[in-house]
Amino acid sequence: MPPADEEALGPEADQEAVARKILLDQLTGSPRSRSELSTKLARKGVPEEVATRLLDRFEEVGLVDDQAFARAWVQSRQPGKGLARRALAQELRRKGVDDEVARVALDEVDPEDEVETARALVQRRLRTVGALDRDTAVRRLTGLLARKGYPPSVCFRIVREELEALGHDDLGRDASELPDPA
Repeated sequence: MPPADEEALGPEADQEAVARKILLDQLTGSPRSRSELSTKLARKGVPEEVATRLLDRFEEVGLVDDQAFARAWVQSRQPGKGLARRALAQELRRKGVDDEVARVALDEVDPEDEVETARALVQRRLRTVGALDRDTAVRRLTGLLARKGYPPSVCFRIVREELEALGHDDLGRDASELPDPA
């Protein structure tokens, strides 16, 4: 009959093997933050000390890296989804990434790239709002950008510039409909 100490190590060793498999399965699909992995392990009933020990080890070998995760998240979501830094910061916070780590990753976003991404979003949507009156078009386009996390100053500036380029005036009529100034 094995001593009591060996019996205690057996289940813990099994828990560690199960936890390791959970972590590797989670990391196979896509990178994850430490917080996400910790939450997953807790939901699966892995004891906190086992989870902490494994997560620390995975960090040591580079399998869990919140800085790399945050950079990759920002690089894929900013141009891909057209998200502004504010929206990206909220997403990273929900993923459990430390605010300072997120700030470093977000600082890599060029403000001009952010403005050009907002402009591209508006230009794509202009086809569907081009026939609407100016107020409705402005409301819809600025709403689109606001939901993507852009500050109001950027929203209104980009929308105004793009609507003017389309020929909308401040009164909600096409420039061709304006009376002759003579």
